[in-house]
Amino acid sequence: MRTWFWTIFLFTLAVVVALVIDRHPGNVMIVVDNLSIQVSLAFAILTLIVTFVGLYVLLRVIAWFTNLPVRMRNWRGERKAQRDQDLLEDGWAALLEGRYSLAEQALTKLSQQTKNHRRRVLASLSAARAAHAMGEYIRRDQLISQAQATVTDQKSDQTLRVAIAAAAADLWLDQGLAQQALDTLLASGAETTKHVHTMRILLRAYQQLNNHTQVLHIAHQLKRMRAIQTQEADRIVDVAAAAQIRDAQRRGDWQPIWKSLRSDEKLLPEVALAGAHAFETNDQIKEASRILENSIEQSFDVRVLDAYARAEGQEVNRRLQKAEGWLAKRPNDAQLLSTLGSLCLASQMWGQAQRYFEHSLAIHSDSRVHALLGSLFDRIGKPDMAAKQWRLATAVSSALPVLSKDALLPAADIAADPDIKNVGGWVELGDDASHQNRYVAQEVAQTVPKDVAYEEYFDSAPLTVPHDVQIDPDVSNSKIKS
Repeated sequence: MRTWFWTIFLFTLAVVVALVIDRHPGNVMIVVDNLSIQVSLAFAILTLIVTFVGLYVLLRVIAWFTNLPVRMRNWRGERKAQRDQDLLEDGWAALLEGRYSLAEQALTKLSQQTKNHRRRVLASLSAARAAHAMGEYIRRDQLISQAQATVTDQKSDQTLRVAIAAAAADLWLDQGLAQQALDTLLASGAETTKHVHTMRILLRAYQQLNNHTQVLHIAHQLKRMRAIQTQEADRIVDVAAAAQIRDAQRRGDWQPIWKSLRSDEKLLPEVALAGAHAFETNDQIKEASRILENSIEQSFDVRVLDAYARAEGQEVNRRLQKAEGWLAKRPNDAQLLSTLGSLCLASQMWGQAQRYFEHSLAIHSDSRVHALLGSLFDRIGKPDMAAKQWRLATAVSSALPVLSKDALLPAADIAADPDIKNVGGWVELGDDASHQNRYVAQEVAQTVPKDVAYEEYFDSAPLTVPHDVQIDPDVSNSKIKS
């Protein structure tokens, strides 16, 4: 667009100048001492234009030759930068494809030959990730150290310093070196409250170090920033808060931690279990029941139901009534039915417990419910039914191999044996055959090494009698009725 504008402008200017010269003809006289030159106005203007263009072209040619060394240096630098860029792209492509050996070779070559320190840092970190994927941890640490040595103390390199620390910490966390990763990340000066990726790395490090206080703090921050899904945040808070309550319970100062939790966090399964156990330890059974009930109404977690079924004393009847109210809304919940059966079993309501257990097993077969039902039958004096339920509990909990049928070797054909006599449907082993059998057995026993079992030289499969042969119990072992 600009080219067209200037073309039209210059063309218009030339036309205007031509019209002015045509309407106002004149001469131009140049006098120098005794020399005078007189030319027409048009020729003078044309001479000025040609002189200007010639000087412009001459100056551009002189500048082009003068800047030739600079242009050569720039051209070489562009070629090197293009080669570095090609190596970097090839290394990253191989890294993403999973060809870690090729990626490490290309990126290591780039880090050694490039003069751009930022590109050298990126190449070293990428090569370290490729070495980590291949399990070459020593070479990975060397590449990380090389990247750290490349970064200067200038303020402009602060971004690179944080990038190196974050990449190294991420790799070390995969190896389980949580303390080393945490120290490196904190020493980098990274603003951990603003960078989501850095906060995620810190969260992993504190989780591996079992620093539940920091885990809760970072999980809350990520949840407020919407940088983590609600379900994942609840899972992290559930585990960390429950562990924090249990640790504080051993020290005796768990109540401030419980009060610091939000109301929705107290309904999480692990937190509810830890809180209920803490209250039960302090003989606050009703508060423990209330915590479990609120959690069950929120999620109906199996672990919380199991804990709710373990009731004692007067709390059994109250929990039983509460659970029956839940059953009206969830009549086909197998776990809730087993919970009701356990509560009835604790209150010695044998018939009702049996009904709940059998209803639960009709919906879902569970080894624990079979075992509880067996204990119930044992308590009411039905040992046979108790043994049956215990066998079912064992069968459910352990998958035993089932053979389709017994595979037996066919019986030997003795009809053509000259040492066996067939008299009136009875067959007898001759004395020579018995003697020969004993002789063969003695020969084999002498051949078998002492440290090898004698039975290993024979087929251990069971032998059977042919279908048309019957063994007479009244006859000695040497006689077979065919």
